[in-house]
Amino acid sequence: MLEALGLIIAGRLNGVTAQLHPGRVTAICGPNGAGKSTLLSALAGLLAPDSGIVTLLSKPLDQIAPQERACRIGYLPQSAQVAWNISVRTLAGLGRMPHRTSAAENARAVDEALGLMQLEDLADRALSELSGGERARALIARVLATQPHWILADEPLAALDLAHQQALAARLQTLAAQGRGVVVVVHDLALAMNHADHVIVLDKGRVAATGAPEKALSEHVIADVWGLQTRWLGDPGHRALAL
Repeated sequence: MLEALGLIIAGRLNGVTAQLHPGRVTAICGPNGAGKSTLLSALAGLLAPDSGIVTLLSKPLDQIAPQERACRIGYLPQSAQVAWNISVRTLAGLGRMPHRTSAAENARAVDEALGLMQLEDLADRALSELSGGERARALIARVLATQPHWILADEPLAALDLAHQQALAARLQTLAAQGRGVVVVVHDLALAMNHADHVIVLDKGRVAATGAPEKALSEHVIADVWGLQTRWLGDPGHRALAL
């Protein structure tokens, strides 16, 4: 289990506590500036809280060796930058850097990640030749190539077209069903409602709601946090949000 216990980060988080379990997709939702990216960075061990603690398997995250942490946690920032104009395959291969495994095993992991993101035909293409959505999928492939126990992704669906959004959401559900922990920052509340097992709603740096999507993203919570009168339409798993 990955836990955030009473996190305080000045001006961004205030007493945030959350329990994240493997085997499910957790969506972090909230208005702009609510602290979503800050919480994800803290869970990845990239941002030290002023107070509180992040634990993984009941052990403080900062006491886990950097290499082990890099193998266990795959992190995708909101605005990922790549300094070199490398190929898609090379980018995905960077995800294998924490591992001390054979070249053959690394190649298998990269091929699997490219396949999951439907990038086989673009594997040898340079990043400069990709569309924004293709580049986003290549960055996700780098995370998947790590084969981490935990996938922490900040708005991974934002740059994708509708078909690839649905495909990635389904793949994240499959990875969770295989026992991995998946935590994603999501602005699209319908995607969170339909594809997440658990939702954390942040507002002004605090946890405003948490639980199953139907509870955490109820019309009442949306009115309190986003200030909008809304109505959920459709059947479970196929909900749409009407304003």
